[in-house]
Formats: sequence, C-alpha cells, structure tokens
Amino acid sequence: MSEVLEGHTADGRRVRVRYSADGIEEITDHPAAPDLLLLPGLIDIQLNGYGGLDVNDPSRPASDLSDLVRALWRQGVTTVYPTIISADDATTTALITRATAARASDPVVAYGVPGLHLEGPYISSAEGARGAHDPAVIRDPDPDEFDRWQKAAAGAIAITTLAPERKGAIEFTRRLADGVVVSVGHSLATADEVHAFAAAGGRLSTHLGNGLPAQIDRHGNPIWAQLNEDALTAGLIADGHHLPADTFAALVRAKGPARCVLTSDAAALAGCTPGDYKTAVGGAVTVGPDGSLRLQGTPYLAGSGASLLDCLRWSTGRGGLPLDTAVTMATTTPANLLGLTDRGRLEVGARADLIQLTRTPEGGIGDLVTIVVNGITRTDV
Repeated sequence: MSEVLEGHTADGRRVRVRYSADGIEEITDHPAAPDLLLLPGLIDIQLNGYGGLDVNDPSRPASDLSDLVRALWRQGVTTVYPTIISADDATTTALITRATAARASDPVVAYGVPGLHLEGPYISSAEGARGAHDPAVIRDPDPDEFDRWQKAAAGAIAITTLAPERKGAIEFTRRLADGVVVSVGHSLATADEVHAFAAAGGRLSTHLGNGLPAQIDRHGNPIWAQLNEDALTAGLIADGHHLPADTFAALVRAKGPARCVLTSDAAALAGCTPGDYKTAVGGAVTVGPDGSLRLQGTPYLAGSGASLLDCLRWSTGRGGLPLDTAVTMATTTPANLLGLTDRGRLEVGARADLIQLTRTPEGGIGDLVTIVVNGITRTDV
C-alpha cells in the first residue's frame, strides 16, 4: 500500500512523494506542501559508533549493530558503513565476524549496512598522522590478511583506508581496486605517492585535512596532491571541530562540490554527555562541552561527537554551503561512490529512504519529524 510525504526538496521545490516498499512511485509538484524539508536518507561512509554503541569493541554483542542502525534513524541516517579501525588480526577478525553475523540475522541491518569500512591498520604510524590509532598494531599491507578478513565479511568490506607510502601499498591498491573503494588517509604520502595511488585505482580521501600532524610543510604535504587529483573524492568531517569553517569552504571550492562527501567520523561517545570516559578505541577520551571528543589531556581529536545530520546542519550554517549542495554531498555522491544506484536520491524508482524535517526560522535544518527506511515509515525511533 502506498503512502505519501510532502515538503520542500533541498532545491526548494514543493512536492508530494508517493512511496511504498517497492520504492518511490511518484513525485508531483504540490504548492500546498507544508513548510517542512523532504530529503533522501543520509549516507554515512565513516562512523565508529554513536550513543555509546561501539563498532570497535569486540566484547559487545552482535545485536549492538542492530541497535546502532536504529539509533542512527533518529539522526536521519538510513545507510551507514560501520568503520573498524586499526587493530591486531584477531581483533579485526572478531569485529568483522560480529558485523557479518548482525547483517546475516537482521534484514534491517543487511539493508542499512551495505558494507564495512576498514580504516587501517595499513596507515602511517607517525605521531599526528596516526591520530588515535594504536601504533603497536599499524603495519604494511598484507594481501593474505585482507583476503581472510574479506572472507570473514562475506565480501562486505567496501572501503579500506591506507597510507600509500607504506611498503606494498600501491600494489595492494591495484589488487583491491576493482571491488573495494581504496582511500588515502592517516598518511604522510608525497605528491608522487598520492598520484601513484590514484593511478593504481585509489578513489577516496579519508577525512581530508585531518589525520595529519599539527604542523606540516606549507607545500610538501599530502593535501595539495589530493585536492589536485581528480580521481579522488574528498571525505570531509563537517562537525565544526575537525575543519574550521574557512578551511572547510576552501577545500570544497578547490576540490569542487561534486567530488566531496560529507561524513561524520562519529565515535561511540557521539551524542553522550560531557565528561571523561574509557573506550575501546583511544582509551581515555574526554567529551567536551562543545561536543568535541579528544584523547584525554591532549589536543588530539578522537573521532567526532557529531552525527551526519549535525554535520549537514553545520555545513549549511557556519560551513556556508547551499542546502542542495550539502544534501547531495551527504546522499547522492556517497551513493554513487559506493555503487548504490538504488538510494541516496529523490527520484522515481529509487528506494524510499526519506527524511522529513522542520525548518528553522532562518530556513535552516531543524528537527527530524518523519523517517522512512526502505519504504517503511519507522515509528520505533
């Protein structure tokens, strides 16, 4: 049976959308549509957890991923790539196996989690560049190890972040490129290494402008080559802490909005009250009054305390992006990057992943009113 939602699209069109479990069936102009935003469900390609639910804690049950998917509905996120960070082989295998079990046992997770993102362990171990990753487990790419992980994941590893300067990284990228989005991140690669990475099939920059030491050479650093490399889409954390507003705006202008993806990099403590916590990733982490997450007693960020919806709000406020541009960067562009032709867009024939939100008096993004996931209006949020 079909249902309808009405509102303003990101480009200001007033519409009525008819949808069902079969997808979006009709979109018509509707001048009397209410003063609500009507957008595609958000797609987050890098998220370590949210609201105390941790993708990287192997002691947690597989059901945590089901809870996480449902918790993210309240943040307008209908598709997510849970991100497993650098760990030893046994821990990584356990985390992948847990996620695979959740995808196999819960159709909601199977739909909402089309793949996994491995952020490491094949990254730089240099201070600053490694971020909150444990230097004891960082290592060179190992194709046999990765194959074991991919088998444990039933082929679901969709993104892997590595440092192109590591021994064997370019060959490893070339080997994976046909089936996995290989991303440069937590890297001190030279310009030549970045270009070699892209030529080998690299397609993404993980949180461009972050995963770097506080001080870098003004010219000889990995940022410029990644901005100049058209083969690479730039992932940008728009939480207001990882990138200052001017830096964020400059990166988007230099790269071009069509080659940019918004991501949250949310950690398990995102959405938690300020205070000091112990976590599986990073150990002692402080949630600041401003929502930032930092390794206790240091200036280093330990992931983000924002959801992708929070990032969308910031990017269209302090970040200065037009609403339709930012929404595309959080929906259609990541969908296209990951080959998800069935979602991330408000068009007939797409899956009915929809979010309806209030608008602030200034015309900005307000609160979530309705969420539809794969054609089902979810009331269990």
